Amino acid sequence: MPPRHLDRLTATDASFLHQEGSSSHMHIGALVRAEGPPPAYNDFLDSIRMRLHLVPRYRQRLVFPPVASGRPLWTDDVDFNLEYHVRHTALPGPGSDEQLMNLAARVFSQQLDRSKPLWELWLIEGLADGGFALLSKSHHAMIDGIAGVDLGTVLFDLAPEPAPPEEGLEPWVPDPEPTSVDLLSAGVAGMAKASAGVAAKALASLTRPERALEDAKVAAEGLGEIAWAGLNPAPPSPLNLEIGPHRRFAGIVCELNDFKTVKNVLGGTVNDVVLAVVAGALRHWLHSRGVRTQGLELRALVPVSVRSRDERNGTGNRLAVMRGPLPVYIDDPVERLAVVARRWTTSRSPSRRSARRC
Repeated sequence: MPPRHLDRLTATDASFLHQEGSSSHMHIGALVRAEGPPPAYNDFLDSIRMRLHLVPRYRQRLVFPPVASGRPLWTDDVDFNLEYHVRHTALPGPGSDEQLMNLAARVFSQQLDRSKPLWELWLIEGLADGGFALLSKSHHAMIDGIAGVDLGTVLFDLAPEPAPPEEGLEPWVPDPEPTSVDLLSAGVAGMAKASAGVAAKALASLTRPERALEDAKVAAEGLGEIAWAGLNPAPPSPLNLEIGPHRRFAGIVCELNDFKTVKNVLGGTVNDVVLAVVAGALRHWLHSRGVRTQGLELRALVPVSVRSRDERNGTGNRLAVMRGPLPVYIDDPVERLAVVARRWTTSRSPSRRSARRC
């Protein structure tokens, strides 16, 4: 009996697999601190197990069509083991913030096992304040940042009292393991579908030439930006060095209302204020390393979600990226914010925004 579902990765999702290397990890995640005593591990497992049917991708793994006949596919993991993905640990005394950050750094320094569903969730006890933490880690080929937030609301209860489990749910039965013939057929079908898509676009360009001209204009703008980036590489700095597999994890406490207050008084957006603050912090750090920042501008690659409301709680990637200015040459924070806001206003113009969504 052939498998019922073999979902092919999109080109964007597959790109995150191809970009991964021994020093370039392609997983994303979050560290959340919670007050109060930690839940019992088995109860925590049960609370997730009763909601996994809402996010079937969490029980699927990657398979690869033979002879490079198409992009990788998602299929049910017939050996799925929730205890492998939901892990339980505790900090040694005194359970400081530094110890928590060091644990997060070690977890994020390890790549995910591609033979299993590409996610982990750590329940961490032993925090100094008596609370606990949750550390999530998922491959970017599986979800983007917004999807991760949306799925978090599915897997966890935000209400004081947890919702009762759904009634009448049948036990999960995975699809059978795909054979090499199944994989080859799915790969060929995916290639045929892609070819049909190209043909459909060609036909549409004949019936709607004005749309074709607009698409060509947008594509040209996108290629122009790629060429500009190639001719204007990132400037030399202590950040632009060869990296290894290890990571450091650090965090600071900020109040969102403070960013909103600055935005309301000085103009711009909350994102503009964040970038201006990051630029100021980088300026201070570079000076501490003896680096001159006169005339130096760094650039941040900022992911922007293009996920519509009806795509919420979905998997995969629906994002574009924008290059944000980090004017570390400016000392005055008000002037720095003005420059960031002005540059972002230009980059958010309709034509440029369309180009980034190609």
